[in-house]
Amino acid sequence: MTEPTYRSRVEGCLYGLALGDALGAPTEFMKYAAIVETYGPLGPEEPSERVTDDTQMALAVGEALMSLADLRSAGGEEWSAALGREFLAWLRSLDNNRAPGQSSMDALSRLEKGGDWRDATEISSKGCGANMRVQPVGLLTDKHGFSVKKRAKLAQLQAAITHGHPTALAASELTAHAIHLLIAGLEPEDLPTRLAQHADQQRGVYYDDTLGELWEKAGASGGAAYMNRGWNDVANSIEKLARALKTPDRDADPGLKTGHGWTAEEALATALHCFLLYVDDPVLAIRRAAATGGDSDSIACITGALAGAYHGNDAWPHAWRDRIEYKDRIQKLADWY
Repeated sequence: MTEPTYRSRVEGCLYGLALGDALGAPTEFMKYAAIVETYGPLGPEEPSERVTDDTQMALAVGEALMSLADLRSAGGEEWSAALGREFLAWLRSLDNNRAPGQSSMDALSRLEKGGDWRDATEISSKGCGANMRVQPVGLLTDKHGFSVKKRAKLAQLQAAITHGHPTALAASELTAHAIHLLIAGLEPEDLPTRLAQHADQQRGVYYDDTLGELWEKAGASGGAAYMNRGWNDVANSIEKLARALKTPDRDADPGLKTGHGWTAEEALATALHCFLLYVDDPVLAIRRAAATGGDSDSIACITGALAGAYHGNDAWPHAWRDRIEYKDRIQKLADWY
């Protein structure tokens, strides 16, 4: 098989997140038994055209990046301004009617009134709304002026604007890092080990220049202590993933072993679980992710991004890509990279 190009991986990731989101939309909030009864154990056979807030907010992150006058030189203040602008546009949009996450809605409603995002964020929230939208950050490479550290800062910041719990920040960074590793050609079987290593390396790392005194608002004793809490949660989820993969079970709800995705670290772990259970069949991976008894659209959204980043755009049926909602915006973002 020909190695996918970077361009193909970018398109695969962006279309994959939207297609996974659309597949998981009708099964979100359903019990696993009800999903199996309605759709069978492999989940819905094909996605609807309509996506949820997951894709909408991922596009907001990508379009915030596109709006920067100089992506290479931009930093914390420019990033937060661009992200805030796009997030508020989403907040006010008539299309924002897809059962959006309460943490994002509450935080952005406060941000809309003015003031600093650190005062607006939901400081105790580590919901999956923090990392189901981070994929555009993971697609940034050296050619865009982004190192591992710079990607980490941006991934954490886009989460922190609405979800201020340290686990939301750590899980968002690790989700973006997973995307980065896959578009760089890492073999999927090596992913859990590399992610565990990254989590261990990042313990105690706090980015004052982008986060400011967010740690203080969270009641932590310092930035390092604040982030250690987050990385501990994320590392535990990756350990659960590693244990699950030792005894793979394609017949049970993947969330039973790695979590049902309501929190950011569980959404990543279960998305990775679904991707790695069906690493050679990306369509089945996102169908299976949609058949999880939890936040199925977010799990499938992240699964689709991972599978697309690895396999490239040929992973997805042309008919699916052609009819997905926001196709023009998705393609415009993909072309920008």
